[in-house]
Amino acid sequence: MNYQHAYHAGNFADVFKHVCIQTVLTALNRKSTPYCYFETHAGAGSYNLAHRQARMTAESDGGIKRLVNQTGNLPAGIVRYLNTVHAHNAAGTTAIRRYPGSPWLAAHNLRAGDRMVLCELEAKTCGVLKQLFHSDHRVQVHCRDGYAALQALLPPQEHRGWVLIDPPYEAQKQEFSLIQMALSNALKRWPQGIFAVWYPIKLHRELMPFYRWLRHCKAGSVLVAELYVGPADSPLRMNGCGMAFLNPPWKLDEELQSTLPTLASCLGQNAPGTSQLEWLLHERA
Repeated sequence: MNYQHAYHAGNFADVFKHVCIQTVLTALNRKSTPYCYFETHAGAGSYNLAHRQARMTAESDGGIKRLVNQTGNLPAGIVRYLNTVHAHNAAGTTAIRRYPGSPWLAAHNLRAGDRMVLCELEAKTCGVLKQLFHSDHRVQVHCRDGYAALQALLPPQEHRGWVLIDPPYEAQKQEFSLIQMALSNALKRWPQGIFAVWYPIKLHRELMPFYRWLRHCKAGSVLVAELYVGPADSPLRMNGCGMAFLNPPWKLDEELQSTLPTLASCLGQNAPGTSQLEWLLHERA
């Protein structure tokens, strides 16, 4: 794969995605029963924002570094996320030099009895991931295709938890087809599981087939959250991103409703951005 997330770590899309992840983890932690966090495209797990790759694009300047400089009262969901980011950096400093990928963020929020399954296909990145978690008995790292792993490893032994699907979208239309096929099979194997799909937004109209599929999928309910930092229909760059939640935890919509407007206001690229929260499928009997 040509995609290397080190160039984009800590950008607005990462901030949005990880606030969403933090919110789901917080919801699951409210119950004492153990759960499994499963990720299909895990990446390296941790990123150096001072590295040459990160500074070539400087995307974190308009993402996490802008958010940490916000003053005033922030929603609780954003505060929890920022606390996790600061925990990944040196104690006693407010500078953000390292950015936690979703595996590190999840591991920081998991409890002793919870478990994490991480899949990463690229061999070198998978090696980095294994080294990052070599002493954490809760974490299993698989150097394999994440879509195939869903078929092989679901349902988890805990029968509680969630799956994050966050591919690189190098071929966007093909990737959505793979996601839909993987989710159809996964829902058959684990119908009560929570599934979350992150996706980029360039031309909003190109997402219509995916929305239609979500409205008719076999999940009990589907909630879509989106953040726009620029115009919704420009093919030249990523103007926003979204997260589709299948079988979302209780009151996730209320939690996100309190955080998304703040993210949009803070992270808009030339003017305040916008956000959207919509049920595509709600409480199917």
